[in-house]
Amino acid sequence: MGIDDDLCAVVLAAGRGTRLQPLTLERPKALCPVDNVPLLDRAVSSVRRYASDVAVNVHHLAGQVRGHLAGSDVHVSDETERLLESGGALGHLREWIAGRPVLLRNSDAFLTSDLSELVDGWDGRHPRLLGRRRDEPSDFGDVQYVGACLLPAGTVAALPDAPASLHDLVWRPSWNAGDLELVMAHGEFVDCGTPSDYLRANLIASGGRSVVGPGAHVEGRLDRCVVWPGGYVGPDEELSQCIRVGRDLTVTGSA
Repeated sequence: MGIDDDLCAVVLAAGRGTRLQPLTLERPKALCPVDNVPLLDRAVSSVRRYASDVAVNVHHLAGQVRGHLAGSDVHVSDETERLLESGGALGHLREWIAGRPVLLRNSDAFLTSDLSELVDGWDGRHPRLLGRRRDEPSDFGDVQYVGACLLPAGTVAALPDAPASLHDLVWRPSWNAGDLELVMAHGEFVDCGTPSDYLRANLIASGGRSVVGPGAHVEGRLDRCVVWPGGYVGPDEELSQCIRVGRDLTVTGSA
């Protein structure tokens, strides 16, 4: 399926990133790089294959996201004064959405597959979620939501411009009614919510090698690490399974 002029896309990037601290004290989670590509850029690129109009909501360190998107045609929805959660974010965008169905994407969901399995064949009548099967009870039976979904136009139009959860207002009632569509992702998925998961996403994207950002200078040894742009690793340092920011901030993880 190519670009659908009747479909718009919204990338959720307004979370506080609390679990990913102290990395998110330096930059918002959406701008944390995975294999040197910000999570936000990966998410926006994935939805642009299907929707020409893209919006991003912002809250924590919103100025950094605005600066990153400056000069692009991405619409920015400001939630700096009040976080609206997943449902309220769409309600706040009602005028911009203008009665269209929505392709929704979490910026912090790292996916190696495209969204074709989600979008192909959707008739626009019922909510459709991208998921993966688990060996234990999960979000919907044995299916875990992996951060991308399609929402019918009528469903979106009814959402409030106030804090509200899509899980509570749309997904769970639809699941209980038996009309929630679930399709399975075929690639890897990582919710980049913690330093360990963020490191794991980087190593999946890089094929297991350490990731060194532009302008970083590494004199020591790295073992499955991420060095952010402009970072420094001294000649006497041996870093293993961690993230280095600048010269002094080292965040441990495991992958």
